[in-house]
Amino acid sequence: MSQLALDRLKEKFGAAILETHHARGDDTAVVNAAQLVEICQFLKTDEALDFKLLESVTAVDRMLLPEASPRFEVIYHLYSVTKNKRVRLKVRVDEPAPGKNPEVPTVSTVWKTADWWERMVWDMYGITFTGHTNMKRLYMYEEFVGHPLRKDYPLKGRQPLVEERDFRDLVRGPGASPKTS
Repeated sequence: MSQLALDRLKEKFGAAILETHHARGDDTAVVNAAQLVEICQFLKTDEALDFKLLESVTAVDRMLLPEASPRFEVIYHLYSVTKNKRVRLKVRVDEPAPGKNPEVPTVSTVWKTADWWERMVWDMYGITFTGHTNMKRLYMYEEFVGHPLRKDYPLKGRQPLVEERDFRDLVRGPGASPKTS
């Protein structure tokens, strides 16, 4: 458990920490999106906390929950290898207008692994990470319209298939197939 991390966050960032809880070892802080990068930088560099590993980033579409506003939650799972502690950060964001994507600042400047996770969240939920330099689809093809894990994505939605593309062979080493042009 990382009660120390929650206490340090409340002490250092005050009103930017909207709520905390630590039920059953799940130490969680809900933070203000505007201070997210600063909070993440603190969690990573503070010697007493040392959360140098961003394990994952995911999102929840709360559209069908009784408390559906704000609609989305972006969730960051952090781990301190030296302290053997975990903490979870949540940022709640809403759609600025119908049809507009919610925005959260990127933390890829703090942890490089965030690049991949933020692309996955954007691809599946349509949450844009401002300042991200490589925001493109990760799982879906570029022509795909929409974000399949949003609650408003049609359950039986179908999209046209695209022609198979030629791609560079990434297999290397003995027995690798010859390069494609």
